[in-house]
Amino acid sequence: MDIKILDSWLRDYLNTKATAKQIARYLTLCGPSVEKTQKVGEDAVYSIEVTTNRVDCASEMGIAREAAAILPIYDIAAKYTPNKSVGNYKYSDKVGYLIASIDFSLCQRFSAVLVKNVKVGQSPKIIRDRLQKTGYRSINNVVDISNYLMHEMGQPVHTFDYDKIKDHKMILRKSKRGEKITTLDGSSFTLKGNDIVIEDGTGKLIDLCGIMGGESSAITKDTTNVLVFIQRYNPINIRKTSMSLAQRTEASFLFEKGIDPELVGPSMQRAIKIFKKITGGSVSDTILDIYPNPKRKKSVTVEYSMINSLLGKQIDKKSVLKILEGLNFKTSIKDNLLLVTPPSYRSDDINIPQDVVEEIARIYGYSNLDSRLMAGDLPDKLPNSPFEFELILKQYFKGVGGYEIYSNSLVSNQEVISNALSLTNPLGEDQKYLRTSLMPSLLSAAKANTSYKDKFLLFEMANIYIPIRDNLPNEKVFLAGIFVDFDYRNAKGIIEAFLNSLHLDYEFVAQDFADYSPNKHLLIKAKDQDIGHFGYVNKNMIYWEFETTLLQKYHRDYLAYKTPAKYPAQIEDLSLILPRRTKIGEVIKTIYSSSGKIADVQLNAIYKDVYTLRIHYQDSKKTLTDSEVEQIRKRLLARIKSKYSVVLKP
Repeated sequence: MDIKILDSWLRDYLNTKATAKQIARYLTLCGPSVEKTQKVGEDAVYSIEVTTNRVDCASEMGIAREAAAILPIYDIAAKYTPNKSVGNYKYSDKVGYLIASIDFSLCQRFSAVLVKNVKVGQSPKIIRDRLQKTGYRSINNVVDISNYLMHEMGQPVHTFDYDKIKDHKMILRKSKRGEKITTLDGSSFTLKGNDIVIEDGTGKLIDLCGIMGGESSAITKDTTNVLVFIQRYNPINIRKTSMSLAQRTEASFLFEKGIDPELVGPSMQRAIKIFKKITGGSVSDTILDIYPNPKRKKSVTVEYSMINSLLGKQIDKKSVLKILEGLNFKTSIKDNLLLVTPPSYRSDDINIPQDVVEEIARIYGYSNLDSRLMAGDLPDKLPNSPFEFELILKQYFKGVGGYEIYSNSLVSNQEVISNALSLTNPLGEDQKYLRTSLMPSLLSAAKANTSYKDKFLLFEMANIYIPIRDNLPNEKVFLAGIFVDFDYRNAKGIIEAFLNSLHLDYEFVAQDFADYSPNKHLLIKAKDQDIGHFGYVNKNMIYWEFETTLLQKYHRDYLAYKTPAKYPAQIEDLSLILPRRTKIGEVIKTIYSSSGKIADVQLNAIYKDVYTLRIHYQDSKKTLTDSEVEQIRKRLLARIKSKYSVVLKP
């Protein structure tokens, strides 16, 4: 997840004299990676990558906490300054201004407060500027507060026009299949069921929870009473809804990662403070807060000796405690045992001793750990490793000038067989099915590069997914490629050389096959098993493919030793006129079969319908005489003439 953090806003929570450059450098070394820092006037914007497990960092407040823990390690003073409470508000699970019915399997914590007599208008300049610099569009002060708080604290906040909620009632439940809702952006959705929604008691949906609010309760310039609404939803439901409807909002990104329910309270306090300040509204004395199963604290016990063993470096106990306490972990140590209690916003992330050691390592600095080779002998290679074999296959085609591509395993309906497996929640119709062949992907890539003037070869090694009824698919690794604008014989020669490099006993069998041009397909066999295909798919593209497990099964690392011939061969070239459509490969096979003294036959040249073959005559027991060679020649010419009507060119 990529977020933008504004330096001046960050310093509302971070008291330090560190420069923006220092903050970016040390955060990247020990925490969330700062991809770039961009100057915006007198300010700076950090582009930060936050990993999935660290949703607590996806805010100005979260990054400030990280920076406050990291900077002191590099002797730069820094202190985290949280928001202060705004007053003596009461919290209750029942209030007079709202009736709430909640399915707690969908919503762990439900909080709301009524703000009356608000004045909807333009936000103050500082809020508008901060939102604009971090990628938001200012709409009005009420809506801007929601976006402002979400970016500042990492907790989505929603606002309803209170007077549009019929009977001031909210029922939070699962949606029913076929229910419809129109969201704030004017989009209408028909729900598939099990989405988290809120209805007003009459059956009308007023909120598609965690994704976007309903249009029927939207804030307008005429709004006077606002219900501020903050929750912690079940992340699984939010993720499924977001993907099935293809609605990816910042709120859904945060909710689906599992926000800390303890963040709801501070976010509500902050919302009240800002609402009072910039809308002039009066806040109800009692905050609705329904939280039947509060999050429990948990502790992890770590052996101190384990820390040093895993890190390979002796770090004193005082330094370990300083690092953990800087991260707001509660610690106590007795003898060799360290008891660590993470803050609530890290409790889902810290579960085992190794998680604690990882935190110590990253803050201490991986660059400060000793760099040394592991002791002991290097492990032996795995016998018959598929990865090593696959690398050999790839290197061959790179060596002949091929370009390796990586394409998506998810394809459209037109690119698979009829019973291919489909995704329940695809990103789109073009990425709905698991591919059953690499051909469509390679054809698409080749067509996208047809503007390239010279001939080229693309290849890919990847899985295909063959459906199995009532079970997971059969995943097969295929090596496939496509020659574009290649001469047929050159392309076939590259494949033959590839198979020869694997020392395979193979043969090409002419046979029509689906997806290939008629009379332009060769089946490749090894020991009577089909291992691959080769042929034209259109007038200038030749496609080929192999199942890699079969190549590995039938290949040989070395050829059997063959004693060199004791007596020299007689070599001559024969120029043959072949009738049209005669297969030269079959002619060569016939020549070999005509005599055991023909050691080698090579196609040396082609001119129109004349094929020049270089033939090696050889006997293992003596040197052949000219008359003996002549007898062999007559026999082979007679055989190919009777079988193929081949004529010897004078």
